Amino acid sequence: MDSNSRGFAEGEKVAKFSTYTLMGIGAVEVLVGQLSNSVALTADGLDAFGDACISFIIWFGLRISRKAPDRKFHYGYFKIETFTALVAAIVMVAVALFIIYEAYQRFLSPTELSYPIVALITLLGAGIIPLYRVYQMNRLSKKHGLISLKVGAYNSVKDSSGSFIAFFSVLASYFGLHQMDAVGGMIIAGFILSVAYVSIKESSLVLVDACHCPDLIGEIKTIVEGTYKVQVKDVRMRKLGPYLACELSIFADGNLSLYKVSELRGTIENDIRREINGIERITITAYPYPTDGKSASST
Repeated sequence: MDSNSRGFAEGEKVAKFSTYTLMGIGAVEVLVGQLSNSVALTADGLDAFGDACISFIIWFGLRISRKAPDRKFHYGYFKIETFTALVAAIVMVAVALFIIYEAYQRFLSPTELSYPIVALITLLGAGIIPLYRVYQMNRLSKKHGLISLKVGAYNSVKDSSGSFIAFFSVLASYFGLHQMDAVGGMIIAGFILSVAYVSIKESSLVLVDACHCPDLIGEIKTIVEGTYKVQVKDVRMRKLGPYLACELSIFADGNLSLYKVSELRGTIENDIRREINGIERITITAYPYPTDGKSASST
């Protein structure tokens, strides 16, 4: 199994484990939230169910992304992973809006909580458990460049923070500040919206082939021009899901044979792959140096 497939496989396992874990946490939180009459705890439980849905989408996306190119998807299924990250973020927005509505209604009509100690213990556990998922997803997203796992890591940080906020909101309500339970629900919704905004922005840019990476382009130029007797004409980069595609145009000696040009392109490609991780596809086009005396400057 190559490094790309291994990255998707590892990501699948983490997303699958996260899905089942979040479903369990969400079920317990919603049940205890209803018994204790806590909108913050119920909101956190609904948030956990939303996160479980997101983890499932990420799991599904990573599985589909491993499929080989075919007659319909000539460049493979890599962008499915980015698309699922976008869908996951939209689900987060829907969950946040529902929580805001419920919390606002409770803020207008605050009530005393039942079984507050049970609610506090539940929220404490719900805040601690996601921290391990944060570590796993962050490690794999950095190692393999998986955007959807980065979304999952952000979501887990938000999930853990939301649970602790809900904990202190329920604690304040326990001491008589009953409206704080609703305030905690609103804060959790705000967290969800902020994470969703970042995720939607990043995923959308990838889907429209935006790639602002001047440092990487400069590094590729340095590798090519510093090693070979060629001049870089143009470097274009775009994202293929978690990976990069590079289109490189160079000026070379016009007297080189077709065999030599092919050999040169292969050597340059190997050097770039060796020096820079995460490039899935490299396309190199060679042009002869201009014969009109003009400088072969980048276009």
